[in-house]
Amino acid sequence: MKRFLLLAAAVSLLAGGCGVQTAGTATASPPSSARLPSDGAPAVTDPITDTAKAESDPCGAIPTSEVEALGGKVERSRTVDLSEGLNCSWLFAEAPSTLSAGLVVGNKKGLSALYAQKSTGGLTTFKPVDPIEGHPAVIYANGSEGRGTCTLAVGLRDDLVYTVIPHLSSGNPMLTDPCGMATKVAAAAIKNLKGA
Repeated sequence: MKRFLLLAAAVSLLAGGCGVQTAGTATASPPSSARLPSDGAPAVTDPITDTAKAESDPCGAIPTSEVEALGGKVERSRTVDLSEGLNCSWLFAEAPSTLSAGLVVGNKKGLSALYAQKSTGGLTTFKPVDPIEGHPAVIYANGSEGRGTCTLAVGLRDDLVYTVIPHLSSGNPMLTDPCGMATKVAAAAIKNLKGA
């Protein structure tokens, strides 16, 4: 009987690939449908594994000077504690233009979560775009579309996205291309996260 239990545990670990053991208690591996990526989302082939610094200091992921090169003079920046993780918010001198960016650590399904929302009709905008610094990306919204606004999610790992959301108003040089701005900010952040 003991040998059977050991064999069953070994088969479970091999088949699941992700079994977890703590203090001698085994937990079942997630079903294959829970593996990432899922729902048609692309795999992140060059994952960024060390994101701890950006998780605790989202404003440090991209220097303010790089944000200013894209959107004009920044009046101030601050860290905002959202339910899904910390974000950095930059307020441009040409108020009320803002830019928010950060890791969505509360979403453990990465881009797969957005692809799942799209498949159930939960998004009003869903547009996969060219990879950014080799990372898959999607522009999406759920009724928040508008002039000067864009929501971009980039897969840093299969289980983690970095979002960039400009809300631009008259006077901002990127008003007519907020998604272009979001793409450039994401590219700069990825380079910094990779230590380039």
